[in-house]
Amino acid sequence: MTALPRLSPTLRSVAALAEAGLISPETADALAPVGQRYAVAVTPEIAAALHAGAGDGVARQFLPDARELVTLPEELPDPIGDAPHSPVPGIVHRYADRLLLKLVSTCAVYCRFCFRREMVGPGKEMLSAEETEAALAYIADHPAIWEVILTGGDPLVLSARRLREIKARLDAIPHVGALRIHTRVPVVAPERITGELVEALGGRLPVHILIHANHADEFTPAARAAVARLVDAGIPLFGQSVLLRGVNDSVPALTDLFRTMVSLRIKPHYLHHGDLAPGTAHFRLPLAEGMALMRALRGPLSGLALPTYMLDIPGGYGKVPVTADYLTPDGQGGWWVTDPQGRRHAYRDTGESHN
Repeated sequence: MTALPRLSPTLRSVAALAEAGLISPETADALAPVGQRYAVAVTPEIAAALHAGAGDGVARQFLPDARELVTLPEELPDPIGDAPHSPVPGIVHRYADRLLLKLVSTCAVYCRFCFRREMVGPGKEMLSAEETEAALAYIADHPAIWEVILTGGDPLVLSARRLREIKARLDAIPHVGALRIHTRVPVVAPERITGELVEALGGRLPVHILIHANHADEFTPAARAAVARLVDAGIPLFGQSVLLRGVNDSVPALTDLFRTMVSLRIKPHYLHHGDLAPGTAHFRLPLAEGMALMRALRGPLSGLALPTYMLDIPGGYGKVPVTADYLTPDGQGGWWVTDPQGRRHAYRDTGESHN
């Protein structure tokens, strides 16, 4: 198994968070079981932002919460259904023309609402050399695949050398036409966005990077500089966010987030409805509240800054926009969701409501 490059010093336990003054010693005792169940990691950049008073919009995303130990019956270890579409380790092939390539199962930080929280963290590491070869062979053997999406974990925790190798291998597959990278690294560990890493993404395939951020306060000066390095190198950037209770569940917070992205040359792309991951109900809003927020944003907020509000249908049936074209009330407090193939699925809200 190839070793991961050493990341900057990161707080990797509840005890370390307490020692750094991010939580109280009393709180640490209560949160110890959370840290034993789910991975913890807060980078120096995020810790500095928290010490500087970034507020709940950042803290709630990264500091453990006792409510994470409460799992509702509807919550699933694999909430978006990756496993049924994984023909070989590291590959999720849900749509004919594109797939996910998950080279690594670790991240620079661990979000408390992560939909893959049962599958990522220390000890998961990355694909072995043999598994990586099998994944690349799968891509080469399926000519319908036009786009490869590097995700994980976070692919930008890989070294520039390893990224260059993977990029060259994908460049050499003639039917692959685009490479997308899903990452939090430019925001949470901006020191990793070096000239060497940017250069490693060059070659035949155009690269598009989707940066995950949920609150404007995540864009520290160092994060803004990292984003600029990518854009100035000619890499198009898109934003993806998750609608989260207590983080960005208001018109002012979402407006600030999306305008900040546009000002940094990041096009807001998706606003995801929270997935049914274990221990995350306190983050989720009912769909009706999310729809109301999107209606309130349309008009006052420039269309350039508006993402598409999306729901990933539990069970692996794909994602759809949260609109009347795809969702209809079932008359019993739930919803019927139509997937991209026209099939209908029952969906019930399990998030907390303001009402």
